[in-house]
Amino acid sequence: MSARTIYVTTGSRDEGIAIGRELVEARLAACANVLAGATSVYRWQGEVREDAEAIVVLKTRADLVDALVERVKALHSYDCPCVVALPIVGGNAEYLDWIVKETS
Repeated sequence: MSARTIYVTTGSRDEGIAIGRELVEARLAACANVLAGATSVYRWQGEVREDAEAIVVLKTRADLVDALVERVKALHSYDCPCVVALPIVGGNAEYLDWIVKETS
């Protein structure tokens, strides 16, 4: 099994929770952690911006990444949301097994 962590930024805590809940209910993610209070500094449409955001950290299987990304894009309020997958290279084997169980 190859697990992935998915990193997503959202415009608010409420949006992050709504997206996380949808993905967990659909079994595209085993878990969603929503971390409010982030500040992002970025360039968008030729302008440097600074905005309050929330971070959503999702855990899933590698084979579900494409479907999860497409679902986030459909649910997200941004034109070009940050949705990136990071490999999980180790950890608690029981937790990694739980990810598989909850996304099956």
